[in-house]
Amino acid sequence: MLIYAKQPINYLINKYPNKIKTLYLAKELEKKEYSRLMKMGFEVKRVPNEAAQKMCKNANHQGYLAEVDDYELQPYNFFFEKKFILVLSGVTDVGNIGAIVRSAYALGVDAIVACGLKQLPLETILRTSTGTLYDMPFAIQNNIHDVLNDFKMSDFTIYGADMNGMDVRETRIDRKKVLVLGSEGEGLTARVLSKLDCAVSIPMANEFDSLNVSVAAGILMDRMR
Repeated sequence: MLIYAKQPINYLINKYPNKIKTLYLAKELEKKEYSRLMKMGFEVKRVPNEAAQKMCKNANHQGYLAEVDDYELQPYNFFFEKKFILVLSGVTDVGNIGAIVRSAYALGVDAIVACGLKQLPLETILRTSTGTLYDMPFAIQNNIHDVLNDFKMSDFTIYGADMNGMDVRETRIDRKKVLVLGSEGEGLTARVLSKLDCAVSIPMANEFDSLNVSVAAGILMDRMR
């Protein structure tokens, strides 16, 4: 799995160097930093910028690319003993998912389940999450209704983001909980809404009616932890 850009690769260098197979450098480093990298147990290769551009299909690699271990998805039923689960319903934008993963890790979410799809480009999510995907148990399950039913049977309270829901600041939050977020365009379907124990919302100022899903996720996760 190839990732690129300075921030996610530095995160892995400092926290998970064992997951890096080969580090590719398309820029000059100070001798001290280069020597440090050479001692970390993974292969370090210098590559011309043209080769680096080709490797990442002309994306902005910032001089850093790395071949890393594949991320291992987990079955969502591994999460039944956890306390705070985030379920994404039809969220497909990998930039938003990466930002959500990063915020979820920072705000104490225990695991994430992505629903409504069969696969995701995990290397892109690893990059857009700045490497924190390695810290977050993550599952993909197409049928959200099975997922919510199973969490309910495991004594979770199911909350979901909806504009018509209760003010999250005034909502009683149970200790064992699932937060469901829908896509920006569609939100949660009527069938998913019917499975919620409680719909929650973020009150808006200035008659504004929506937030980016990753921003909304961060606010709700913080309020609910």
